[in-house]
Amino acid sequence: MRARGWEKPKAEATVFGSWEKVVGPDIAAHSRPVRLEGGVLTVEAESTAWATQLRLLAATLLRKIAGEVGNNVVTRLNIHGPAAPSWSRGPRRVQGRGPRDTYG
Repeated sequence: MRARGWEKPKAEATVFGSWEKVVGPDIAAHSRPVRLEGGVLTVEAESTAWATQLRLLAATLLRKIAGEVGNNVVTRLNIHGPAAPSWSRGPRRVQGRGPRDTYG
């Protein structure tokens, strides 16, 4: 692994593949890793309440991740809540300005 330079990709894959083992079953049940770029791990929580909780636990999570996969693999966490649905597209979207006053 070391001779081929695969240590860092292996550590990054461990964060995604063993998320429950890395952060624990309780946190893993309510969050998931989305992307890891430049040492910044993006985590999506199942609710805004869990996102807030994970932000408060960010330092602890970074220590757990570093203990499992090594230092400098994940240097910062970007935690956000679930993505809101977009109402600008879809089967119920009204083209144009939409319904307006039709009584005048």
